[in-house]
Amino acid sequence: SDLELVLYTKTAIGDGTQANNPWLQEMPDPITRMTWDNYLTMSPKDAARLGIDNDLNGRMQLDGSIVNVTVNGVTVKDVPVYIQPGQAEGAVGLALGYGKKNSGKVAESGVNAYPLFDGSNLTLSNVKIDKTSGSHEFAGMQLQNTLMGRYEIAREVTLDTFLNVKFDDEKLGWNKPLEYHTIGGALPAGKIDLWDAFDDVDGPHFNLSVDLNSCTGCGACIIACQAENNVPVVGKDEVRMSRDMFWLRIDRYYTTDIPADIDLNKDGMLSQEEAVTADLNVPGMYGHFLDKESGILNHPAKNPDVIFQPVMCQHCNHAPCETVCPVAATSHGKQGQNQMAYNRCIGTRYCANNCPYKVRRFNWFTYNLNDKFDFNQNNDLGRMVLNPDVVVRTRGVMEKCSMCIQMTQNVILEAKKEGRVVRDGEFSTACVDACATGAMKFGDMNDKSSEVRALFSSNRRYTLLEEIGTKPNVFYHTKVRNRKNNF
Repeated sequence: SDLELVLYTKTAIGDGTQANNPWLQEMPDPITRMTWDNYLTMSPKDAARLGIDNDLNGRMQLDGSIVNVTVNGVTVKDVPVYIQPGQAEGAVGLALGYGKKNSGKVAESGVNAYPLFDGSNLTLSNVKIDKTSGSHEFAGMQLQNTLMGRYEIAREVTLDTFLNVKFDDEKLGWNKPLEYHTIGGALPAGKIDLWDAFDDVDGPHFNLSVDLNSCTGCGACIIACQAENNVPVVGKDEVRMSRDMFWLRIDRYYTTDIPADIDLNKDGMLSQEEAVTADLNVPGMYGHFLDKESGILNHPAKNPDVIFQPVMCQHCNHAPCETVCPVAATSHGKQGQNQMAYNRCIGTRYCANNCPYKVRRFNWFTYNLNDKFDFNQNNDLGRMVLNPDVVVRTRGVMEKCSMCIQMTQNVILEAKKEGRVVRDGEFSTACVDACATGAMKFGDMNDKSSEVRALFSSNRRYTLLEEIGTKPNVFYHTKVRNRKNNF
């Protein structure tokens, strides 16, 4: 046949053994960023040929076509389709482990792909796809927390440029320090401020380092944060309403190889008529461009690269959320954390509106006491999973990443009882402990020998949305692509 089906296992659900775990069902897929579902992944070109659509609604959530998939005479009905940039043309993918019966109500999410599996082969031929009526409502995590068109969110540089061009080169620098242009001339961003600085020289001052080179988007940090901090599972319907409660998310960004001399709005772009003639008309995607040297037609969605960027509360030293809270429920701590006093919060949500990083969450319900959210945590047995060191938030309260203050304070108190100073490496957070690749590092900036302080001096370091002057205590490291040039 002209299509090939690849059965695969997702990062969170695997073969479905733990499919009744709501933490894993709600964890977004690293690439598609969809939760609570499996789906048929398909290339944009195959989708256009088969009349398959993906459309965004007003809440920036996806609706997709539904198909019946038949392989060697076996049919799985009502499978939603997700159009995946970078998918090989002629190949479709479907995750195993979903749609399980008699394993708990959470495990029933999605469709069961095991009837298509012959016991040995995960790649199957003789595939037939029939589009049905209606559409499927996906619950996604990528678009509702967008940083609103900001630029240079996830930075990257090619290895050739990284090795041969100075990071602060006036014209070609790949991580130039930010400057503000004032009436007195250009000045470094850190030298211009409307705020008084906090006194952070006494005691520890915490920073978190995130290396985009090392992050694989596996999501272990998300689950660790959820378990440590009693973050509720809200279910597919609430995620679809953009009411997820994750304190930490991993944004996925696509990048593509576009020649430097091509303007996607002008030069090298094919007209609609030319694209149709070349059989490359893909609805809902950017236009195509012509590589002037090779004469090859390309499409930005054909073979994109991916960057994974963990985003949590940035614990800004000049936090925009703190100044707008009418009851001072959020304030700046001596150790650099942006802190929440939950019993003072009255739920105005001004802080969420003023947060440029979109990391604050509002409790629309008391999730662990509401039968609508019966995800193994709203009964006496299920609540035993809750961490007694972290308060369980109630309806009408804002919440966010605390930089695991319960963990840092415990380290300080234990060292005090033992009559010693805290050693580098003792301070940690749940996400740092769970990171298998070492992409996250946490520590005390006032400890001159600390690893996080050494990382802060790296030429690859930058802060998210530095231009707005929030001075975060979380910093990132530019991703280096191991190739010679961009194209």
